[in-house]
Amino acid sequence: MNDLREPERVETVVVGSGQAGLSVGYHLARRGLPFLILDAHQRIGDAWRARWDSLRLFTPARYNGLAGMPFPGPAHSFPTKNEVADYLEAYATRFELPVRTGARVDRLTRNGDRFVVTAGDRRFEADNVVVAMATHQVPWVPPFAPELDPGVVQLHAGEYRSPSQLQEGGVLVVGVGNSGGEIALDVAGGHPTWLAGKETGHVPFRIEGAVARFILLPLLFRFIGHHVLTVNTPIGRKMRPKLLSHGAPLVRARPKDIGAAGIERVPRVVGVRDGLPVLEDHRALEVRNVIWCTGFRPDFSWIDLPVFGEEKKPREPIHHRGIVATEPGLYFVGLFFLYAMSSGFLPGVGRDAEHVVEDIASRPRGNGSRGHGVPPGSSRRRSRSRRRGPSGARLP
Repeated sequence: MNDLREPERVETVVVGSGQAGLSVGYHLARRGLPFLILDAHQRIGDAWRARWDSLRLFTPARYNGLAGMPFPGPAHSFPTKNEVADYLEAYATRFELPVRTGARVDRLTRNGDRFVVTAGDRRFEADNVVVAMATHQVPWVPPFAPELDPGVVQLHAGEYRSPSQLQEGGVLVVGVGNSGGEIALDVAGGHPTWLAGKETGHVPFRIEGAVARFILLPLLFRFIGHHVLTVNTPIGRKMRPKLLSHGAPLVRARPKDIGAAGIERVPRVVGVRDGLPVLEDHRALEVRNVIWCTGFRPDFSWIDLPVFGEEKKPREPIHHRGIVATEPGLYFVGLFFLYAMSSGFLPGVGRDAEHVVEDIASRPRGNGSRGHGVPPGSSRRRSRSRRRGPSGARLP
């Protein structure tokens, strides 16, 4: 372990080894730029492995590959969460991306012209830092949740894995987003189930159908979500705050499916009475389990830099397409709707990653940052290294 008085010098530190961080790493390696990826998990892909067991992507496999490596499996199948996790791990291995796991970054600040990244008792100095994390990081539940009877099992969607975690009796799923709809369907086979809240709309077709797989989903995710709904278009700027605050429409768990499964739709939960959840219509539901599908909140409290606007919720960094003008060398990738609706998803994160890496490549190079990634060298050597990863793996 490094002593805090002896920081490790790295040209670029990437925080996070999900699809955003690995995409950034790929483009840095392709340009022969030294870097190190830090991740709090013990294994690449663990953020996906920790999600509920039945989770599948909304986009077919053919659209989910990151730059340089197609997603394996049938082109029009919908990958499971474990398949995504294994793909990310294989991606890092194929391109020999320097990922250091078990390194939770708990502070980012600046010392002169360099950033200081602290992860426990380890410290890194860097010319550039890329925060490659999703917008939604910390589970949120209403403040009255602790007032529920101790005998009621409470889980947040981030903790839910399967119905085996529940006790016998009714289940109240709170929140009608995609996670709420899919988890309600997951538990309804073995429990009386109520789904509380108001949906934000739904996709008017079944995504498993041939027309959807071959025509509608590519139109929605690859064209509309990637090129039309961006911060550069009037409709994108109008939709962005709505999607950030209210969530996306239901995609797989459509209202007809929820009704057919015997799930009862009820108004939103507003409080607790006698240890039971109380609905907006004043009813108290006698349930034995509550699953809070109430979303996540961003947590950038570890970033000790003046890169945020006026205090508001959710708190967002001020940037343009991931580039922070007020702190040269600081970047964000992986945030929901960073540039387009597709920015936070596998089909869209690569474009944002390449954009910030182009900016990193245009900045003056620092000294003393060799040892991670491809070391700097002559122009001829750097030209050849663009085709290889940090340890020599071939890059497209």
